[in-house]
Amino acid sequence: MRRALKLVFAALVGGGAPAVDAAPPPLVWQGTTEVAAGRGEQGQWRQNESRYDYVDDPTVAIDGTGGIAVAWVDQARKAVLLQRFSLAGRPQLARPTDVSRQPATFSWLPRLAFAPDAPRQLYAVWQEIVFTPGGSHGGEIFFARSAGGGATFAQPLNLSRSKGGDGKGRINREVWHNGSFDLVAGPGGAIHAAWTEYDGALWHSRSTDAGTTFSPPRRVAADRRLPARAPSLALGADGTPYLAWTVGEDAAADIRLSVSKDHGATFAAPRVVAPSRGYSDAPRLAIDSAGVLHLAYAESADGPFGPSRVRHVRSFDGGRTFEPPRDISVPMPAGAVSASYPSLAADRRGNVVVTWELARATRQQPRGLAVAVSTDGGASFTPPALVRDSADPEGGSNGSRQGLLMKKLALGEQGAVAVVNSSFRAGARSRVWLMRGVLRR
Repeated sequence: MRRALKLVFAALVGGGAPAVDAAPPPLVWQGTTEVAAGRGEQGQWRQNESRYDYVDDPTVAIDGTGGIAVAWVDQARKAVLLQRFSLAGRPQLARPTDVSRQPATFSWLPRLAFAPDAPRQLYAVWQEIVFTPGGSHGGEIFFARSAGGGATFAQPLNLSRSKGGDGKGRINREVWHNGSFDLVAGPGGAIHAAWTEYDGALWHSRSTDAGTTFSPPRRVAADRRLPARAPSLALGADGTPYLAWTVGEDAAADIRLSVSKDHGATFAAPRVVAPSRGYSDAPRLAIDSAGVLHLAYAESADGPFGPSRVRHVRSFDGGRTFEPPRDISVPMPAGAVSASYPSLAADRRGNVVVTWELARATRQQPRGLAVAVSTDGGASFTPPALVRDSADPEGGSNGSRQGLLMKKLALGEQGAVAVVNSSFRAGARSRVWLMRGVLRR
């Protein structure tokens, strides 16, 4: 755990927030909603007996009717919690729902997905810090489903059931991120989950019955020399799953992409996307209504701990070929020197939005988020701008304390934009909040 915390420095933002606070022309910010607040205490790591008392790890999803779901972690309760909000930012549940219901073990870094053909069907996956006998690292991948839009959840399922330290994405033997997993949902009850383990294997499991049952995990990649890290999933309109990831133990790592032609029963051998001499990390996939596959990722010329840029590429042929990558994170907002750990979303109207962690100095905690918007299907992007109110005004650094492999962005079908962030100020306080906007055409 002590080593794991070092990699928050790879996100690279510190000091005060940049002075500029503007939205790209197509994006209008509409308000900020406080989601949760807590103390700022993170004691010495003692596995599940650690003294942790803070809120963190937010993620967000928007259903087909425009309702917003935000999940986060309350470390004092060792719980994944969830609240629903209207597009105006008003809470819809009398109290947050306890999704994880595992009070003896820490829960970290949730992801959410709504079923596209059933807006009340909400799925959650997270990393539960279970120390399986014989394992060297704690971590299992848990899943829960809600038929009521998040008001209640069924009993969680353990998808991984291994001792491999699931949910850990290694950069090297000493440094890793938690949160190395992803979730995507399709129509007809299709759900896909993917995760990595500390020793480097990449696993996939699918459900065809809306999360009632899952297939046994299938290993997609396994190379101890180049451990898989930071998987991302996307689902085509025909049910084709796409899976991207990067690797550790390689200062010039490239993004890998594998496609399944049998709805996730098997995956083809991976292709390398946009090879370069730099370190490519934290891929995020999305597919738009035209079937174009979008990939956003961070790349550093100086290895995994140097300043990085966020890049975007598109494929028009199902991932067989890609356009040359473009840097969408320059010119950076005032004071920023690095951009990393993107979130990516596309909608049916040709909008593509990318947010990322902002950096003002190397090897310091991030503070604040930036955003770039495309209204032409990714052919061009606005210059990057700050996400309004994304930097904590009291000087707290961005979460997560367990790594920055997070999903902080969601788009609605009518142009709604939802972004979440968390902050931590040691010995003082922590908070989670929601930023709401709309895309104008």
